[in-house]
Amino acid sequence: MARLQRTLSLGAVVLFGIAYMTPIIVLGTFGILAQTTAGMVPAAYLAALVAMFFTAMSYGRMAAAFPVAGSAYSYVRKAISPKLGFIAGWAVLLDYLFLPMAIWLIGAAYLHSAFPGVPQWVWVLAFIGVTSAINIVGLKLANGINGLLMLVQFLVLIAFVGLCIHYLGGEAGRPLFTLAPFFNGQMHLPLIMSGAAIACYSFLGFDAVSTLTEETRDPRRTIPRAIMLITLVGGLIFVAVSYFVQVAHPSFEFADVDSAAYEIARNIGGDLFVSIFLIGLIVGQFASGLSAQASGSRLLFAMGRDGVLPKRFFGSLHGRFGTPVNSILLCAVVALLALKLDVTTSTSFINFGAFLAFSLVNLSVIFHYWVGGRQRGLRELILFLIFPLIGLAADLWLMSSLDHLAIYLGASWLVIGLVYLGFLTRGFSRQPPEMDFQEAA
Repeated sequence: MARLQRTLSLGAVVLFGIAYMTPIIVLGTFGILAQTTAGMVPAAYLAALVAMFFTAMSYGRMAAAFPVAGSAYSYVRKAISPKLGFIAGWAVLLDYLFLPMAIWLIGAAYLHSAFPGVPQWVWVLAFIGVTSAINIVGLKLANGINGLLMLVQFLVLIAFVGLCIHYLGGEAGRPLFTLAPFFNGQMHLPLIMSGAAIACYSFLGFDAVSTLTEETRDPRRTIPRAIMLITLVGGLIFVAVSYFVQVAHPSFEFADVDSAAYEIARNIGGDLFVSIFLIGLIVGQFASGLSAQASGSRLLFAMGRDGVLPKRFFGSLHGRFGTPVNSILLCAVVALLALKLDVTTSTSFINFGAFLAFSLVNLSVIFHYWVGGRQRGLRELILFLIFPLIGLAADLWLMSSLDHLAIYLGASWLVIGLVYLGFLTRGFSRQPPEMDFQEAA
């Protein structure tokens, strides 16, 4: 039987995870965070990093206990119950299904700022059409191209920070180092937590490396360490970049809050740099959207193949291209919601699903190690009870800080999932079908 080769080192896995997070998104969502926090974006990212740190620890613990694909779904199913595992999978499905919509909406907002004569809905439809066509045909970006796109993102981020520093020392005449973006007399904790709830959107994907388990050397040690490093490195990048941008542009008033970084780029670097920035951002969003739609359609196909979703529609592949066309097209139809939603609501809606899954993974650590494994020493008390409870509390607090419309939409999604679970299990009288994520990969 053919097996994947275990060739990936810790560094390679960490690089994959950071690339999956798309670091340039810190600029793409800067405006909505600045407006939400009243000009304290770095504080919001720092709060998000602290919350994600404890949740990443829980993911690492569960990845060590169950080095299999499926992430939150598999951990909750094995540690707590198959039915709750289905709810975790349903929450993850919300992320996968709606993430392409948010990615394309952000890209369309920036293109509309650059070309105001073209309506934003045209850019949204263009993103949906081109990306869906590529995924249907089955073309995949080569690793070398992905590496190049990652390099472009980092170069743009470095240039953006460098120009912010140059701007501060020259035209702006303001000090480079100040605590104001983290702590000042006008700060309001509820606003910062609302911003942190949105900022967690940038962290989505830190657990994606669990899909590399079969290709990683010593996965029980490497994958948990990689998850922690990805969260820390990614979070520090977000905090650092947002700090310099916030200091260079302390105001939270923008011509268009959804594309604020475009306005800041022009202010600090002129017309030439704003063009470079736009190219870098759009390339990053396009590549991210392509990957997100491909991943989402694969998840839908896996759920259809294993009988979790209607098999006739979701569990089939195109005869010629060998791709899940129905699932790809469904992702495209869902993305049409971008024509009616703004960036704040769309990212917050997605984060509802993430926070629900994160909360259940924190619970899984308690159930697997503390309750089931009866590991009750002082060290175990801290690692397997206190830390997961901190992560759970942080996730629930962030969830409650989301946009009210996003909470209503997320709660509706959860209710639909519970109703469907009842149908699938004949009134909760039997266990739901089990998904084989390893086979799907």
